[in-house]
Amino acid sequence: MGGLALQGCTPPKPVRLGAPIEGYSHTSAAIHRFSVNGGGGPNLAPYGYGGGQMCCASLPVKWHPGLTVVVEWEKDPDPHAYGRWPERMFSDEWRKRMDEHETHYTRHRAVVPVAPYERLGAIDVHFLPCNQVAVSAVAMLPGQPGYPFNFPQKMQEPATCPES
Repeated sequence: MGGLALQGCTPPKPVRLGAPIEGYSHTSAAIHRFSVNGGGGPNLAPYGYGGGQMCCASLPVKWHPGLTVVVEWEKDPDPHAYGRWPERMFSDEWRKRMDEHETHYTRHRAVVPVAPYERLGAIDVHFLPCNQVAVSAVAMLPGQPGYPFNFPQKMQEPATCPES
């Protein structure tokens, strides 16, 4: 009888957990901000891994077919432009040029399937050419055996992108 009473005090196993978010840019664009299901990710330099992990987005502990996330991001297609400007950095003229430069940023949103996982890990968002995105949440790092994607670090934009 005592054993039954104690079972009632055992908390249920979680169905969803908050997973940290990290990103990988495989293109020459900078990703100034991105989110997964509303949870923010770090800024990403061109062809770079961005600034560690940010917290968090909720995912199921167990992967299931049809699992998707919503990824939103802002992209600077010419992230090195300000290095070529003659104006003194942060001067009024430089800020005016930066305001104009920012009008060329593009904003994107995609519903993305999550690659199958056995054990929930960090949410890895891979930004690919043609505004494509791939997402995994496996408990391993890119490049390790069993990681679901094998994208090259540097990928070039094709002359034309396929229609989505």
